[in-house]
Amino acid sequence: MKRIHAGRGLVLLTAGLVVLLGAGGMVAALAKGGFDEFGYNYNARVFVGPADGVDRNLDGKVWGDPTYANDHLVMKWSKAWADAKFNGAPWTREDWCTNHWNGNVPGGSGEVWHYKIIWVGPELEGSPYWVPGGYPIWGQFEVIFSHGTVANEHFWEAHAVPTGLMTR
Repeated sequence: MKRIHAGRGLVLLTAGLVVLLGAGGMVAALAKGGFDEFGYNYNARVFVGPADGVDRNLDGKVWGDPTYANDHLVMKWSKAWADAKFNGAPWTREDWCTNHWNGNVPGGSGEVWHYKIIWVGPELEGSPYWVPGGYPIWGQFEVIFSHGTVANEHFWEAHAVPTGLMTR
């Protein structure tokens, strides 16, 4: 597996898992029809706000680590992703999510990262949905696009071809 930037990889993994595994309070946010206090809008299938809220615990930390709590995060996921995770629909090639991190904010980490993640199934590299140039994550998913900056260095960790979410 290709490496994910050590700090961001943990946060990417856990942020994605919140969307993948679900989060408490989703019903209340759906009932309101907008953003909850953490930054999730399940109707729009988006999270927008300080990364502190992604773990649904506003404590100045992300999964217990303050490093990325002030970074601005935008996560988006497809309707198919939401249907599979929250409504028991089968996972399909239309399942995707994105993460856009901006640590160039007051008190932020200074890092900036962009990820695109797709479902490919448990076959991973053997799946007909696998896109050359990506790397596996979470047992059934592929990171098809990952790049960012850390301390003025630019990293390309994955650049699958094509990198479009619905072009496969």
